[in-house]
Amino acid sequence: MKATQFIRSALPAAIATTLLTLSASSFAAVAYVSNEKDDTLSVIDLDTMKVTETIDVGQRPRGITLSKDHTKLYICASDSDTVQIMNLADHSIIAELPSGEDPEQFALHPNDRHLYIANEDDALVTVVDTETQDVLAQIDVGVEPEGMAVSHNGKWAVNTSETTNMVHWIDTSTYELVDNTLVDQRPRHVEFNKDDSLLWASSEIGGTVSVIDTSTRQIIQKLTFKIPGIHPDKVQPVGVKLTSDGKYAFIALGPANHVAVVDANTYEVLDYLLVGRRVWHMTFNEDESQMYTTNGVSGDVSVVDVDKMKVTKSIKVGRYPWGVVVKP
Repeated sequence: MKATQFIRSALPAAIATTLLTLSASSFAAVAYVSNEKDDTLSVIDLDTMKVTETIDVGQRPRGITLSKDHTKLYICASDSDTVQIMNLADHSIIAELPSGEDPEQFALHPNDRHLYIANEDDALVTVVDTETQDVLAQIDVGVEPEGMAVSHNGKWAVNTSETTNMVHWIDTSTYELVDNTLVDQRPRHVEFNKDDSLLWASSEIGGTVSVIDTSTRQIIQKLTFKIPGIHPDKVQPVGVKLTSDGKYAFIALGPANHVAVVDANTYEVLDYLLVGRRVWHMTFNEDESQMYTTNGVSGDVSVVDVDKMKVTKSIKVGRYPWGVVVKP
């Protein structure tokens, strides 16, 4: 075969290989991390485990969540008193929602449209239609609302109030607060299990996690944590993440710098994983083989191998990372 013939025949294969490589990289999963003190998001390529981009956003970004189709990212810009909408195709801010004052955490209804936002300064939960940008309701709750969750069936929106020490149950069909559950001091995060039968609620200063029966809104189990060599005052539960198979609950323990691994059926604490300093929140990758924690004081993200229950890597991000989501 002549050299020119070889080049011509080899060229399409080379182009195909290049296109496949580019296609694979363009669809690589990425993590978005909100950096509270830098007013930025860090973008982590989860194949290389490296930060590929840092994006300027509103002031003091904390809660972040994805639209159901993964095309948009919602950002609680707390000190800007707004929720920003980012187009993930080009990372541009395409809208700002009327969120109420000091939005901290929020939760998106399964209809992919109604956003429930905790307004820490106003003792309110604001409900916004993300398509029309209209405020649908403002619901009075306890003092310093923080955590938000919406059940998978869309029936309940749940808020925690840090000072009132309550979990507030909101009927999403009427926007009415219909019940309250008293928990330990300074509740922060709430998370429904997959079938919505249970709600897990962390209490930062109380040092506990309450497991609440959704049908009765009563506490059925209370978890406590003891880490050898760590003073009890430093054990401050914040983020909660449940595996979809119902086996495990992971609890971020704040300045204790550990994540507790809990058997979600027996409520036994199985292990404590050492992560970065002041661990806040967590998320999984798509198949839940890895978990990522935001560590505020050390300014990094810890990568946890879920099968091995082992921390495998630390990724430096911005100052005071707070929230994290993964776009598959």
